[in-house]
Amino acid sequence: MNKYVAYYRVSTSKQGNSGLGLDSQKSSVLKFINDENVLLESYTDIESGKNNNRPNLMLAIEDCRKNNATLLIAKLDRLSRNAAFIFTLRDTGVKFIAADMPEANSVTIGILSVLAQEERERTSHRTKKALDELRKKGIKL
Repeated sequence: MNKYVAYYRVSTSKQGNSGLGLDSQKSSVLKFINDENVLLESYTDIESGKNNNRPNLMLAIEDCRKNNATLLIAKLDRLSRNAAFIFTLRDTGVKFIAADMPEANSVTIGILSVLAQEERERTSHRTKKALDELRKKGIKL
């Protein structure tokens, strides 16, 4: 029997309060769990993917260590959009798996982490440019 600890993350309080992003992640995790698996606990953080201060993720990791469980996430980008953070987590020895990509190995996860970080940086750049354009038009933000 495989033991899992689920971790969910949304970026904003609005997403957390609406539950929509969380519901989707929980659905993916629950679809992954079958008769041969057990979900021991779940943890949620409301924090930007670029911020690595995740108190509930640290609790989830500790729970995994204590119970010899695997950290289960819905999608890799819900864990972090910071490649160094993903590599640091990998180096802790705690196993983790993404429900949408259970066959991914450490090489695949490394590549996808770098791509997720790049997308986060591009999104930030596009947002800043759009806000600058609005400011130029005299729109108060």
